[in-house]
Amino acid sequence: MSRVRELAGGGRAVEVAPERLTRWFDNFAERNGGIARTVLHYLHVVVTAVNGTQAWIDLPFERRHGVELHAGLEIGPLVDYALKPRRLGLILVRKGAHSVGIAEGPRVVVSRTGRHYVQGRTAAGGQSQQRFARRREQQGRQALNRAADDILDVLGPRLTTLDFVVLGGDRRALEQLAADRRLASVFAKASERILDVGEPRRALLDEAAERARSVEIQIRDPQPE
Repeated sequence: MSRVRELAGGGRAVEVAPERLTRWFDNFAERNGGIARTVLHYLHVVVTAVNGTQAWIDLPFERRHGVELHAGLEIGPLVDYALKPRRLGLILVRKGAHSVGIAEGPRVVVSRTGRHYVQGRTAAGGQSQQRFARRREQQGRQALNRAADDILDVLGPRLTTLDFVVLGGDRRALEQLAADRRLASVFAKASERILDVGEPRRALLDEAAERARSVEIQIRDPQPE
């Protein structure tokens, strides 16, 4: 079952496993009156249907070189790109937990998961609210420090063996981790795509490994004249 999400400003994005790309584009062509052209750009691939609907794929890992324009459907290079075996680092973070791992294809071979208490927001006012807020902020810092320690422990010694690092979870927490100087070399390998995930746990790493392999296709409806 493909994962679908709505895009801001219209359209939707669907995650497609590499093995299903050819079938997916055959169905896309059938639904939209055929394929007018394919653009193989060094940063993305754009397939435009006869009715104007576009399928847009950003390339999160190795970049293509140059720009090629093809009449009709030409996704052979995209399929080859998606099927290429990769060793990926995985970092999933939210305030209450984190999971770090290494995936070889869809299989997680190394992992570490941590859970930590971060107090929820309170409706109390005055000094009580300020005290709760300070305590919550301190707990959040401690949680992120433990996440950073595990990232360094799990990914640090193996960083040179990784093709890329894939991130998931809370964007603010990830931004705070990226600001940690100790993790500069780890985040330098991070792809731009951030997986939307629930509270990290070991089983979620397996799902993230599968999704990291998948190609996210943004489907954009025809623009009015």
